[in-house]
Amino acid sequence: MENQTGDLDIILFEGLKVTSQSSIPAFILLLLIYFFIMVSNIGLVVLISTERSLHQPMYLLFCNMSINDAFGASAIIPRILSDAFTPISERSIIYIDCVVQAFASHFHAGTSHTVLMIMAFDRYVAICNPLRYATIMTLRMVVRLSAGAWLVAFISVAILMGLSIRLSRCRRVIVNPFCDNASLFKLSCESLLYNHIYGLGSAVVILGSSMCSVTLTYLRIALVCLTGRNKTVNSKALQTCGTHLAVYVIMLTMSFTPIIIHRRPEWADSGKVASILFFVIPPLMNPVIYGLQCKELRLKIFSVFHRNRVKDGKSFHK
Repeated sequence: MENQTGDLDIILFEGLKVTSQSSIPAFILLLLIYFFIMVSNIGLVVLISTERSLHQPMYLLFCNMSINDAFGASAIIPRILSDAFTPISERSIIYIDCVVQAFASHFHAGTSHTVLMIMAFDRYVAICNPLRYATIMTLRMVVRLSAGAWLVAFISVAILMGLSIRLSRCRRVIVNPFCDNASLFKLSCESLLYNHIYGLGSAVVILGSSMCSVTLTYLRIALVCLTGRNKTVNSKALQTCGTHLAVYVIMLTMSFTPIIIHRRPEWADSGKVASILFFVIPPLMNPVIYGLQCKELRLKIFSVFHRNRVKDGKSFHK
């Protein structure tokens, strides 16, 4: 698909190249995944909100992740599903809608890092300073940390997108399966120096802060646990931290995979699929990992299903 001039407010998508034979199975699979992502993440938020015993800082902070995962998946997957049966030559999007989707995708990515940073801080206080945990991690602190995580990502992405939408456009074709910042500024023929400088700088700051803070935090936690005398408590702490680290490693893997693949032109189509995985795999795996690994959360989920089964049984006998 070649770049065309004309109505520059209508952006043409090349998107994913799916054969007619595989379009229906791919559509059904992605639809089922999206349904599970929404049900599991929203279900966990509702469960934590309604169960008073789960009104603890760790679970309240986890709600940020579930909300962000549902938001990120909703920003990307429905659009891909709607284009599944549309010929490549007919795929298009209004420019302002493309800007909104690009903002949402980067906002989701930035918030994924900042939320995991505040969750790591919560575990650090709980394990390394347990006597002051209740004093430090008050409801007010949880609200401040949550608001800060969302606000930092919002401001960073707002500036990023502002630098791109200020540019005039001379092209109207996007190769990626969804809109992102790089796709937007590549529509312009102007100098992209400021876009590259800020884009790289903000990515280094957020990613570097995320990796350094999480690494140092969990190294300190591991040291405290390994030198502690209470083996039962230390084992439980390491298991909880292992859950956080598993989520973080999955997110980093999904972040770096498309970057690596895009460096090989012969893997271009694989790179398109890899770019979508960031909005699919972490939102799919996070509720599963936390639901199975966190004992209190797992017991509450099982108790809810048990209560519903008992109610269904009683209504059936009536």
